[in-house]
Amino acid sequence: MKISIVIAQEEHFKYAQEICDTIESSALLRGTGIAKRTPDYIKKKITSGDAVIALDQKGVFAGFCYIESWQHGQYVAHSGLIVHPDFRNHGLAKKIKTFVFNYSLKKYPGAKVFGITTGLAVMKINSDLGYKPVPFSELTSDPSFWKGCQTCTNYEILKSKDNKMCLCTGMLYDPAEKPKDPPKHPFNVRIWNRLKEIKAALFLEKKQDKDSTK
Repeated sequence: MKISIVIAQEEHFKYAQEICDTIESSALLRGTGIAKRTPDYIKKKITSGDAVIALDQKGVFAGFCYIESWQHGQYVAHSGLIVHPDFRNHGLAKKIKTFVFNYSLKKYPGAKVFGITTGLAVMKINSDLGYKPVPFSELTSDPSFWKGCQTCTNYEILKSKDNKMCLCTGMLYDPAEKPKDPPKHPFNVRIWNRLKEIKAALFLEKKQDKDSTK
């Protein structure tokens, strides 16, 4: 299976609706909320040169991701990372992520690259690229970023913690900490799963305590 990953151009506008539909259906399948994207917004990211797209040899849509910048380019995040169901389980997500990661380092030199996620697959990819888990206080303070979490099913947890903690894990790559070496502690799925379970249990316990006092 030969897939090309390229910086999206105006000729790729025709995929905008399919990109939005794929992102939304994937979120529904995982049972998580996600910031709504519109075809016009996807086209805007393409026009600004902040999107990458993956296509097969016949021009069939295979995957997508775009870059968001915050605080005048001090921070960047990769959003809307998606692989079409027909092209999953071939390592394409990691290839797209690696491509957009390297591209964003060139386009936004010096910017800290960050993300928040509950997905183990994304955590592993980020870890392999040199990201490290950090508290939310090390991420962008731009309120417009956190506003994008409003459609997530866990938003009330984030809101109750003043955007300082949630079920998501914050991850950060700081180019000032070069060279980019492989992580000293390889990603361990069992450990991450256990940490997620502990975090979820703590939030649930606090919520139950709060409800019982009403």
